[in-house]
Formats: sequence, C-alpha cells, structure tokens
Amino acid sequence: MMRFRLLTACAVPAFVMALAAPAYAQDAAQDDSSTNEEIVVTAQGRSEVLSDVPIAVSAVTAESLERTGATDIRQLNQVAPSLLVSSTGSEANGSARIRGIGTVGDNPGLESSVATFIDGVYRSRSGIGLNELGEIERIEVLRGPQGTLFGRNASAGLINIVSKSPSFTFGGKAEASYGNYNAWRGQLGITGPLSETVAARLDAVYVKRDGFYENVDAAGNVIDRVNDRDRYFLRGQLLFQPSSALSVRLIGDYTSRKESCCAAVYTGLAETTDPTPGVPGDYSTAASNRIVDVMTSLGWRNPSAGNPYSRRIATNANRPYDGKTTDWGISGQIDYDLGDVTITSVTAYRDYKSAAGGDVDYGNVDILYRAADGHSYRQFRTFTQEFRIQGTAFEDRLNWLIGGYYANEKLHVQDNLKFGAQYGAFASCRLVATVSPNSLLRDPTQPGCLGTTPQVALGGATGRQAFGAALGAAAPIFLAGLDRLSTVNNVGDNDANYYQKSSNFAIFTHNIIKFTDRVSLTLGGRYTSESKDFSATFNNTNTACPTQRAFFSPYLTGGATPLPATLQGLAAGVVNLTCQGNTSSSLNGLNLTDTRDEDQFTGTAVLAWKPTDQLLVYASFSKGYKSGGFNLDRSALGLPQYAENDARNIGGRGATFGTANLQFDAEKVNAYEIGFKYNGRKFNLNVAAFRQDFSDFQLNTFNGSVFLVQNVAGCKTALGLADQDPSATTGSCAPGDIKAGVISQGVELEATFYPSSNIAISAGYTYAQTKFAEDLVGRNTGSPLDPALFLLPGDNLSNAPEHVVTTSFAWTPRLGNSGFSALFYIDQRTTSDYNTGSDLFPEKEQDGYTVVNGRLGIRGPEEKWAIEIWGQNLFNENYQQVAFNSPFQGANSRAHITSPGFGSPSFATANQTFSSYLAEPRTYGITGRFKF
Repeated sequence: MMRFRLLTACAVPAFVMALAAPAYAQDAAQDDSSTNEEIVVTAQGRSEVLSDVPIAVSAVTAESLERTGATDIRQLNQVAPSLLVSSTGSEANGSARIRGIGTVGDNPGLESSVATFIDGVYRSRSGIGLNELGEIERIEVLRGPQGTLFGRNASAGLINIVSKSPSFTFGGKAEASYGNYNAWRGQLGITGPLSETVAARLDAVYVKRDGFYENVDAAGNVIDRVNDRDRYFLRGQLLFQPSSALSVRLIGDYTSRKESCCAAVYTGLAETTDPTPGVPGDYSTAASNRIVDVMTSLGWRNPSAGNPYSRRIATNANRPYDGKTTDWGISGQIDYDLGDVTITSVTAYRDYKSAAGGDVDYGNVDILYRAADGHSYRQFRTFTQEFRIQGTAFEDRLNWLIGGYYANEKLHVQDNLKFGAQYGAFASCRLVATVSPNSLLRDPTQPGCLGTTPQVALGGATGRQAFGAALGAAAPIFLAGLDRLSTVNNVGDNDANYYQKSSNFAIFTHNIIKFTDRVSLTLGGRYTSESKDFSATFNNTNTACPTQRAFFSPYLTGGATPLPATLQGLAAGVVNLTCQGNTSSSLNGLNLTDTRDEDQFTGTAVLAWKPTDQLLVYASFSKGYKSGGFNLDRSALGLPQYAENDARNIGGRGATFGTANLQFDAEKVNAYEIGFKYNGRKFNLNVAAFRQDFSDFQLNTFNGSVFLVQNVAGCKTALGLADQDPSATTGSCAPGDIKAGVISQGVELEATFYPSSNIAISAGYTYAQTKFAEDLVGRNTGSPLDPALFLLPGDNLSNAPEHVVTTSFAWTPRLGNSGFSALFYIDQRTTSDYNTGSDLFPEKEQDGYTVVNGRLGIRGPEEKWAIEIWGQNLFNENYQQVAFNSPFQGANSRAHITSPGFGSPSFATANQTFSSYLAEPRTYGITGRFKF
C-alpha cells in the first residue's frame, strides 16, 4: 500500500500546505515591499515576465538556490516538484526526469530526454551538470518537449542555467563553509569594469569532503572512504558593450574533479522458492541464499548487514573507485540590436573527459572490475553554433524568431571491464550450487569448484564424484567445462574502443501572433537532420569463451550428439558464465562500423488568453523528439533485438557479426497541456494539466549481466501474457497496430504567497501518472519485448512517483533599528512510493519519504556579511536513488515466481542479490558570506 506522508513539523501554515502547489522560485522575501518581485525569463527566446509565459516553467532564483543549499542541479529537487535528478554508478552521467520521464543509466550512447543548457550552450549529457555552478542568476526548468528554441531537441523537458554576467559596477562576493564529513567549500566571485566598454567577472569554487561510505577491512577498521568530493571550478567572463545596440559576452570555464565514486550497498540477499510450481502468486523465503553461501566461502563480507544505511562497505583492496574528470569549454554570445531586428549568435566548444575505475561487483570478492589506471574513460568533444534572428512586425502584432543550429560531437569511450581474480572460482561454484545447494559438493580451491575429499554425508564420495554421478553419462562433458570455467580470471576487455561522430543540423522558428492585446497564438516548428557514424574495435582476452562455445556446440540441441533436454540449461549455463557479456564467439579482434541518419519535423502551438491583467489562460500542443543512436556496450551485440544468425544482424560492413542490436530508434512524443497563471500583488497560483504520449521510448536496463537498450512501444491488440513470459519470441505486434508505449499525464500546481514584507511562502504539488501501456512490444516494428522487462506492461515507470509535494518558508525580520536582519528558512519535499529499477523488480521498491532542508542566519547592514548555520536532509531520511541487480550474483526476482507469466518449474528459484546507490545522508555546517 502506498505510504504518502506529509511533513507536519515544518513551520508552514496549514492553509498554504492545502494549496498543494509546487515549490516555486519566486520565494525571495522583500524587506522593502509587500508584493512579490516579478521574475524575467528567456524560456521563449525573449526576455519576458514569467507570469506572461504560456508554458509550464519554473524559474529558480539565485536566492532560492542559496537558501536551499544548491551547488549543482541535484538540489533542484527540493524546489521543483516535477523534476527528479539522481546519480548512480558514475558522476559522469546522472539522470534527470521531468513528469516521470527521463533517460536511465550510465550508457554514454544515450542522450538525455531532459536537456541541460548552461549560458545558452547545450551540455551533451545531463550528468555534466552534476558540477559546481558558481554564481547563478537563475535556473529555468521547462516542462514538456522542447525543440523550437534552445538549439537542441528535448523530448521531456529542459534545464536552462543562466550564470551571473559581468557588471560595470565593481563588486564581489566571498563565502566559506565547513560541515560534517570534514567538508570545506570556498567560493569567490568578483566583477567590475576594465574600461568604459569592457567588464569582467571571475568565479572560483573549491570543494573538499570525506566520503559518505566507509570501506572497512575484516576487523572493521576503516581503510578509506568512497563518494568523496575533491574538485575546483573556474569561470572567467568578458562583456564588451561598445554601444547600447551591441553586446559580446565571452565565457571560459574549467572544472577538475579527483574523486572516488561510486559505492553501493547490499539491500536484498534473500532466496525465494515456489512452493507450488506452475501456480503463480505465492513464494517462500529460503533459510539462506546459495549465491551468498558461495561468496561467503570465497571470503565475502557485508559490513552493512542489517542496516545498509550505515554505509559501511567492503571492496577488494586492489580495485579502488578513484576517478578523474576534467570539463572545460569556451563560448561567445553576440547580441546585435538593429532596431526592428535583433541578431543573436552563440558559438561554443566543449571538452569533457571522465576516467574512473571501480570494484563494480560492489563487494570484496574479486568478481568484476575496472582498473583505476585512466584507461577506462569517456570523452566528449562538442562544437555548437546557434544563430537566431528575431523581431516584430505589423505594429508589434507579430513577434517572430527564426534560427539555425549546428552541433558536431566526437565521442570516444574506452573500456577495460575485466573478470576479477576470483571470478572463475565464483562462477563454477555458482553453477554447482545452482544444480545442487548441498555445500558439501563445493570446494572453491579445486578445479570446477568440486571437492576432492571424501565426505561421509556423501556416502564416502567426493564432491566431484557425487556431482558426476548425478549427471550420469554426460559427466565428463560438464566436468571438463567446469574445469575450464574455473580458470577464467583477470580476462576481459583490453582497451575496447567505441567511437561516435554525431552531426546535427536544425532550422527552427518560434512566432507569437497577437490577435488582440489579450489573445495570442504561438506557432513554432523545427526541422532536424542528424547523422551518427559509429565504429568500435575489440580486443578481448577471454579466450576460454570461444573454446567453451566450440566444445559444447555439438552437444546442444540440433548437434551431432545432443544432450538430454534436462541438461540443455546446464550446458548453456556453463557457456554463459564463461562468456558473460562476450556475446559472440567472434568478438575477440572484432571491428565494427555503421551509420544512422534521421530527419524529423517537430513543432508547437499555444493559444493564450488574458481575460484580466492578472490571469493568463492557455492551451498547447507540442510534438517532441530525441534522436536514436548506438548502445555503447558490447553486451548488446547479442539479444534482445536479433539472434546472432539472424540475417538482419550479419554483415556490418565487413564484420561477421553486425551492429543491428546496438542501434535504438528515435524517441518521439505528442504532448498536450492546458493551464492558467494568476499573478496577484501578494499571491501567485499556476495550474497545468498535461498528457504526453511517447512512442519508441528509449529504455536502458541492467539485468545483472548485461545492459539492454530497447525502444518500448504499445500494441493496440491485447497480447495476453505474451509480453510477460520468459520467451523472447512471443508477444509480437503488427507494425500497423502500434500505439504509444509510455503515457505521462497529470496535474501540476504551484503557488507563492507574500503575507508581509519579510515573509515568503511557496508550496507545490505534482500528480504525474507515468505508465507503460498495458501491452508492450520492443519497438515500432512490433518485435517482442525482451523477457527481462516482463513487469513493465501497465505499470509505472521507474523513479516516477505519482505524488510530490514541496513547500518552503522564508522569514527575514529586521533586528531593531541596527540594520541587522535574521534569516529563518525551511523547505521540504515529500515523495510517494516508487520503484527505483527500470525493470521494476519488487525488490527495488522505495517507500515514500520526506526530505527537509533548513537554514538560520544573521545578516549585517545591507547584507554586506552573513553567518548561517544549515542542514541538508535534516531528519536524516534514508532512501535509495537506484537499486540494481548485483552483477553476476544470482538470477531471477521473486516476481519470476509470482508473476502470472512465469509459472513454470524452471523459475522455481530466485536468488538474485540486489544492491543500491543510496541518497546522501544528513549534512550540516556553517557558512560565512561577505559582499563588497
């Protein structure tokens, strides 16, 4: 049952909470006025008062960001209820979701459904925004598809970050903070004129903090900490204004991060069985999990047992999470006012590189790793050029804009994912345990993990003899395969390289037609042409994989000497565990090339009416788009899309194993919205109702062994349970019978209230029902959905809570006649239940929770200085960002047992273990500020 808890301890009036409207940006308390300050935004490519913009947009002011403690886009969650930003296995590629829609996972081949722009420059992946931002003017969060402005397409929404520009008045700001986890943060900003026509600005940030996770040894002593902070950020700007008509702004920035990220804890270790195979719905929990027993025999420890939120982990000492990220760029914006026409040009080049290692089995048994030697990295080199010309005509009845956009991105991913030194012993023991949970059979020190010491309980036989006797005449085949499997150690990718060159060209227009002073129609359109050239080279050192495939091939069904049907799964298991992720016998030395081209028209139409000066009513339709691409993970060379011998998958330009399975199609959306905005003297209220239909939604899922990137579409014809069964061949749909696969619909409300000159209150509510269609297929061609996604039909998307409530309260009373003032600020975000895993396994459910931030301070005259104490996540709420299948550590969720589509005895056991990336714990500290 959904638990939906509202915070009642906050100092927020009950009647404001009842408004249930999203935490909004206009919460700056004005000491000299009892009215709210209008915020000017550029959400439509023009400077407009926010209350006059007929689209769903929240503008978060610099003051709001400062009070909630925001230093990167993750903290926007507290003040923008329709937005959810999270990071998982890498700080290099976080995920942003708006109205429950976003791009999941760390695969660099996937662009975000929520685009991020900083000072008009597109950042190719939203995770790049998980960085210090320096001094910010405001952040605009645009909800719904975007395409007729801002250069790049975005199918779900857009985050537009605007930094503070240089000023011709000398001034500056310095601040220093210290907090728990030995956190230090210093920030400096200084601006002023260099001449009568040139102004400059310099911003710098330095952050250092201990990690949230304690990595401990067998005695419980802390070896090191993971998820720390060690970064600095520099941004320099020049503003050249030779006249009131011409403005040139040059920006250069550099970021360095040397951090250890990202750790995870075990959150699910149960093994479940089916007491009545063939009858779905019930399950029982075994006394122990045989996969955990295997890992324990290899020295596994779980320091967080019983309390994962103690954040104590045990990893292999030779597999650190150390990483280094550099991000730098330059941009130039020219604005030239010719009177009736304004010309804008934004030119930018960016270079982003993130290299990181890690113990990616997330435990101290050495199963899987990336070495922290700088050889595993992702790098983006991006050039963008945007050009806009806009003006008015017909006595300002037409406000027109025409623009063009070009982007050229070169992406290079180098990977060195390898099996660990204990993988062979673990994999062979896992297979033996799967056949028989009797631990007397197993000895991880022996070939094939089979004991060689006679056991009384086995009738005097050794484990090897007992296992062989159970297999009968096929014993020599499997014993030889197990012996080879136990030697698969320290092999894998040896500089596997993926290259992608993307060229994007678009022309767009966005026009506002004013029929009267109170009625307007906005029409926008965009044509996009994109080309992606892909190539990859592999040098995999796992020579045991093709050997196992060749050895077992004659014994599989259809071979010269087939095995009995009861042993087919065991034979496949030996090969699979030897070749995890190495899906082709021809992978070693394989070179691939491919190209995909797309052309797409998108657009928007908005009808707006202002019946009074304070009220705006609007209705809109938008057609959105996000380009397709290539899954930059070699595991995709196998299923789900096509089998290895499928004709569509052969001949990738000279290769014997092609790239059809690496490709995924463009994501498209039709969006509808109606709403109104009321802007009063002391009270604002915005309401929007929306529906968004997504076709070919791009879904990224890790199933415990491989990453699957699959488009998801709906089928108009009922599929029964064919899309929810273990078969990869059932559940197809005729191409002409396709419908939207994902639907997001709901209501957003946002309100601000200014009862006095020094009190500002905001509140908000988002209801978003973001669900998959009842009947799903793998793409618009009607191919079957991958069996790993059997829980998706009819359910909510991951990380898509139906209910979110946010509130904030700011009070800045004067302290007598001294010129001093105080600050009392508190905000909260309450979220209902949701599932954190894209496969929706029940073990990944997150209960509803509330996060509260607070700040108390005293400020000097004219706020020239301030001292504040603060807390983030004040009540230390424990919740997870994303739960996932622990790599290679078991198989099947309890949903395989209880789901109506999985009732066969072959799914009578589920022993997959689960891990989770946890959200940050409570942090607190003190900050001193000085302005000059």
